[in-house]
This record gives sequence, C-alpha cells and structure tokens, in this order.
Amino acid sequence: MDEVKHIVTDIKKGNAKPIYFLMGEEPYYIDKISDFIEDNVLAEEEKGFNQMVLYGRDVSVDDIISNAKRYPMMAERQVVIVKEAQDLSRTIEKLASYAENPQPTTILVINYKYKKLDKRKALFKAISKVGVVYESKKLYENKVAEWIRRVLSGQNYSISPKAAQMLVEFLGTDLSKINNELEKLKIILAEGTQISPEHIEENIGISKDYNNFELRKAIGERNSLKAFKIINYFAENPKDNPMVVTVSLLFNFFSQLLHFHGLHDKNPRSVASALKINPYFVNEYIDAARNFPMKKVSSVVATLREFDVKSKGVNSNAVPQGDLLKELLVRILN
Repeated sequence: MDEVKHIVTDIKKGNAKPIYFLMGEEPYYIDKISDFIEDNVLAEEEKGFNQMVLYGRDVSVDDIISNAKRYPMMAERQVVIVKEAQDLSRTIEKLASYAENPQPTTILVINYKYKKLDKRKALFKAISKVGVVYESKKLYENKVAEWIRRVLSGQNYSISPKAAQMLVEFLGTDLSKINNELEKLKIILAEGTQISPEHIEENIGISKDYNNFELRKAIGERNSLKAFKIINYFAENPKDNPMVVTVSLLFNFFSQLLHFHGLHDKNPRSVASALKINPYFVNEYIDAARNFPMKKVSSVVATLREFDVKSKGVNSNAVPQGDLLKELLVRILN
C-alpha cells in the first residue's frame, strides 16, 4: 500500500514516468494505479485525442509501440493504457526496444495481471531504468483483516475485529470484492462509524451467528450445542457454506493451536506475534488450548486431513456434506 501511495504522490507532483508496468497476482492495486492515471493525468478536454485504452487480446506489441510513439495533439502528453496485457505474455519482451528509448511525451501503462516479468530479461531491466515496475503481491489471509482496517481508517471509518474476520471468511483474499462490499457499507453508514457484525449481516448478508468464525469459537469452547446448531445451518445452506472452506479454516485453527502448545512464551502479545493473529483473538486460543491438549490437537489435525479429502468427493460415497460435517464435529469433540 505504501508503494502505491508513493507512485500516486509522484504523479500528483507532476513526476510521471514514461512507462508504468503493473504486474502481479493481486489485481486490486493494478487497477487502482491504472484508474488513477486514466482519471487524473489529462484534463477532460485533452482525453479525446490524447488518451487511448487498448486491450491485450485485440492488439499486438507492435500496435502498442506504434500508438506510444504518436505525438500528442494540442496537449503536452498523451496516455496509452493497455489492459489485460497478460494476453500478450508470449510476445511482451518485444516491448523492450521501445522501453530502451521511450517517447518522452507518452505515459504508457501496462496492466499485466496474474503474471510477472522475468527480471533477468531485457524488458524488465529497460523499464526499471526509465519507468516503474510495480509488483502487486497477493495478501496472505492473515494480513487481509489488517488491510481492511487500514483502508477504512484512511476513509474515517473503523471496523470491529469480528466484522473484519467475517468479511475475510466470506470473501477470502480478493481485495476487489472486499472493497466493493466496503463501498456499499460506506454509502449506508455515516463517516466515523465503526462497522459491526450487525452491519455486515444486515447489509451484506453474512450471518453473524452462523459462520465459520463462530463455529471455530464454539469448538474451541467445546460448546457442543452451539457448534451443532451452526453445522445444521451449514447443512441447510450448503451453497453459502461449502464444506471445503469450513474444513480448511478448522485445519488452520488447529494447526495454529498445535503451534500455540509448543510456545514457551504464552504472553498474549507474544502469542499474537507468533501465530500472526489479531490480539483480539488470543483468548480464543488460550481457551481452546485448555480444552484440547496437544495430543488431542494432533489427532484433530489428522482427522481434518481425512475430511479434507472427503469434502472433495474422495472416498465419501456421495455422502451429503451436512452429514460429513456432523460426523467431523462428533470426532473433533469426542
């Protein structure tokens, strides 16, 4: 995020580079930078003649170079944006000849999603000398809740740890999807609001009581009644609560619990750092560790591996996922 801010700040100051090569697994920031350039570099009256958006599936590298070498009309510079440039991955190195001597009055933006340039080759080296090569890396799941908090903080909102975790559980690590849902909430909620689980449930449709986060907590507390209520809800709503996701999240939880048992320093701050979790959730792990000794945790991890395979249809003989979940829960809690 800091690198993105630096790129945007430089452009705002008038220090735009002749080439921006935006690549990597996370499309959110690629789109953010590209959209900022598209919306802000040229005045509206200049865009008609001097801003061009191309698509990788429709053009060749030679077409891109030809457009980039054009002179602007009645403006100091032109902007050429190539979206979905990953469709040109087999020939993208041909752009090196242009990158070695780019047109100074052109800002060329290449959106190269889900792929990366080979840093050993000529194109990467040439752009690095004259322009910006930005790699947008996928966030690990344990970093997404903090990303949500930082984004909202910059927009005068906050979010409770549980609400952030609900979003991550439901939407995964797709920052664009998460941002879309946050934008909807910001339309409804006044600035300064702390987004709560109730806001998430009412406006996005994620249950605050029947979700994997609450299931994990109930299992950690050995609250069988609550855990089975949640499992029954999952069984009745399998499309919204796929078993493969539930098993994966429980596996991560018990793997972390195994790590917790092995820690010498059980101070909450040290635990949060070692397990890479929000300090808000440390007490859950402390409670679960009391209810699940290390030997039992090892057994549960093995059971979850078994049911991970079954959740994908292997050796499950077409058993409904609801029944598999109930069997899994019995084996974890017994």
